[in-house]
Amino acid sequence: MLKTLLMAGGLAMLALAASAQGMVRSTDLSCAQAARLIAEKGAVVMATSPTLYDRYVRDLSFCDYDMQLKPEWVPTRDNPQCFIGYICYEPSRGGGRSGG
Repeated sequence: MLKTLLMAGGLAMLALAASAQGMVRSTDLSCAQAARLIAEKGAVVMATSPTLYDRYVRDLSFCDYDMQLKPEWVPTRDNPQCFIGYICYEPSRGGGRSGG
């Protein structure tokens, strides 16, 4: 039983690592490419550093019904503060990340 649990846990960790490697990194794209990706796809999970990522959206239709939009600027290959779209946030939880 323990061996099965350890094996399942190991497989889950491998799957998580594989999905993280396939994630789009904002610093691999130009500002125009990153903004176009969000505009075309509607919603994209994008890494902005080796340890940070978020889901960026084109408009409110990609958020849950009780959420609002917050504009987001991320580092790209050619611009340290590129406006690429928005994040969805719950206003009742303090309005998203602080410092922006």
